[in-house]
Order: sequence, then C-alpha cells, then structure tokens
Amino acid sequence: MNQPNQPDIDEQMRRLLRGVEQIYSEAELRERLIRAARERRPLRVKLGMDPTAPDLHLGHAVVLRMLRRFQDLGHRAVLIIGDFTAMIGDPTGKKKTRPVLSAAQVEENARTYLAQAGKILDTGPEKLEIRRNSQWLSPMNFADALRLAQRMTVARMLERDTFHERYAAGEAIYIHEFMYPLMQGWDSVMIEADVELGGTDQTFNNLLGRDLQQSRGQPPQIVMIAPLLAGTDGREKMSKSLNNYVGVSEPPQQQFGKTMSIPDALMKQWFRLCTPLPEDRIRSLVDPGLTHPREAKEVLGRSIVEQFHSAAQAAVAAAEFRRRFSEGRLPDDLEMRFVDPGSLRSGRIGLLTLIKEVGFAASTSEARRLVESGAVHFAGEKIIDPKLAVSLDDQPVLVVGKRRVCRVTIRPPCAPS
Repeated sequence: MNQPNQPDIDEQMRRLLRGVEQIYSEAELRERLIRAARERRPLRVKLGMDPTAPDLHLGHAVVLRMLRRFQDLGHRAVLIIGDFTAMIGDPTGKKKTRPVLSAAQVEENARTYLAQAGKILDTGPEKLEIRRNSQWLSPMNFADALRLAQRMTVARMLERDTFHERYAAGEAIYIHEFMYPLMQGWDSVMIEADVELGGTDQTFNNLLGRDLQQSRGQPPQIVMIAPLLAGTDGREKMSKSLNNYVGVSEPPQQQFGKTMSIPDALMKQWFRLCTPLPEDRIRSLVDPGLTHPREAKEVLGRSIVEQFHSAAQAAVAAAEFRRRFSEGRLPDDLEMRFVDPGSLRSGRIGLLTLIKEVGFAASTSEARRLVESGAVHFAGEKIIDPKLAVSLDDQPVLVVGKRRVCRVTIRPPCAPS
C-alpha cells in the first residue's frame, strides 16, 4: 500500500461513508484502516455481482462507485463474478423461485459486465482482482455442501424477509434457495475479504459472510450497505424490467434525457449516489431558493454523462435536449420502442395500452390521466380521447409530457424485448 499523500483517517472515513445507509461497524472500519496503514497492507474490498442480465444501470453503479473510493485510497477491489451463483439466482426480493439460467446464458452476460464495470473502476492489476466463484464452488462435492449447510439453521434463514414472507403466504421455498446466502458468504471466506459492499437487499447475505469467516477463524468482514437507487419513475427501485433505469452503456442523449425526466424530489439522492459532486454543492443545487430545479437537473444529467462518456458529449447532449424541448424540434435519432403484436386488434392498439407498454405510464389509470390532461401527442397531434385506438404504420412519434418521446412500432421477431 503506497499512498504518499494519504488523507488522515477522519477524511478517509468521510469519503468512504458517503451515501452509506448502514455499516457493521464504523468502529471496525476505522480500526481496520488504521491497521492497514500501519502494516502497509491494502484492504481487500469485495463486491459480488451475479450476471443474471447483460446490462448494468445506475443502481449497480452506486456500489461500484463505493468500491472505486476504496481503490482511490490505495485498497484492492475484489470483484466476484458470480458465474456459479447466477445459475441458481439470488432469491432476494423474489416472491417466486427464480428460473435457473444455463452456463451459456451466464457466460454471455458476464462478458459485458466487466467492460461496463470498467467505466467506473480502476482496472489496473494492482487495484482490481477479478474472481469467478465457480473456481471454488464448482469443485465442491455433496459432502462439502452438507458441511457448509451445517453452519446455518432453518430458523435463521427464515428471519430473512424474503423467506419469511413467502413462508407466511404459503409460497414454495426450495432447499437450493437456502444455499444461495451460504454460497455468497463462502465467497468472502475464500477471498479473505476485509470489507463487503452491497445494497440494502443484500444485508442478510453480507452479514452471513461475517459469520462464516468467524467460524473459519478469519477476522469478520466489515459490511457497508448502500440504499437502493430509485428509478426514473420515482416510485420503484431502478430496474430494467420496470423500464425505469438509466444504463451505464446507453448513448449520451439517452442518459441525459432520462435523467431530465426524473421527479425533482429524486435529485438529492441521485446527486449523492450517482455523482462525485461535493456535499456543499449538492445542498445548493437541491435548494430551489438557490438553484432552479431545471438548472439543477441539467447539472445532474451532465455529471452522469461525463462519467460514462465525456464532458464534450455531455455538453452536446444538454444542447440537444434544450433544442428538442425548448424549440419544440425533434431529433433525427429518436429512440425506437416496440409493442408486442399481440396487443393489436385489427391492426390498431388502444392509446392507453400503448402508453403503458412503452413505459411512459405505470398503469392504465395513469395513462388515462395523462391523455385527459392534454399531455399526449401522437403522430404530431394532441390526443384527448382515452378511448382512441391508433395505427403504428410509419413508426409514428409518441410524446408524453415535455420529456418523454419515442417512435413506436410493432416488435419484429428478432427485436429485443
């Protein structure tokens, strides 16, 4: 660990705790940092990511940014690609058993993860260690798995919210799902993690890693928990399946436009979790008495685009957005959104269904309110009749409000869902 201008411990703690919702425990982290500096040994900071889908979004980037802060202070990031655990699937937050992924699906997803994570992390070999948990989980035999299972009781497993709720509701819980937290915790043992990062939905799994380390005579890892980032709708956590996400690999204009569409109330959380801006600057930006919300949101959008692209591209995206919405002109490269053929009746689709399917409304009732308020334009005309059915011939433009706009067409067999 060679950091000649290392900040003092108080400053390190301030940087590392930014945006952290829970830590187990702050005193342990401080002590571990002091010892690491004395022994000139970098901490091993773990983040596990199961490649269950091909794309990362800003919600994933929150913990990646936490990991980068450790790297910037001279510590070693250990990124666990959960190629083995992904085939089982984390039951966190799921009311039903996840479908099992094939090894080929997992590998295809994993290839994109590293490139996307590299937009945030320092990928130098002295700063980043990449491990796949199949390295130690695949060789386990049945006796090994039973010995691992002996370290946890069913009662302890049922303390976990997901399992408790499913058990109380009479939903099926399969034995292999109980194994998932144990396998994630075993990752911490195998790499001898000093710190593990995760979202609030990973608290149980991460704390279990502490228990397993202690049972093996290792110092228990410090667990640092980040809040789950709210999606662009302002209601649910960011998720690709809910179409309320900003992808880290999306084009600059798309990232900027989606950011400009978030509710004003989200800006404080997004500034703290998605940008490097200092706290005093954030306080001034989210105070409407000091900064107009639209100006603040533009700063937010530009900061996000700069991180994943460049300052020049962020400036172009901001100018394009102003041109599009201030001057009422549409860009040439509008995003295309698809509608399933089964939603059409006699070649037409109900306008409310269309608005909901492209992700511009969470429900039919919300879509109805938007239409009746005059916020919807279709094919260049304002639409106020919620019963209208429309044709998607010629890929018409749908505009909802001031910021949501796309072309719409019927999904061909090869189009992404």
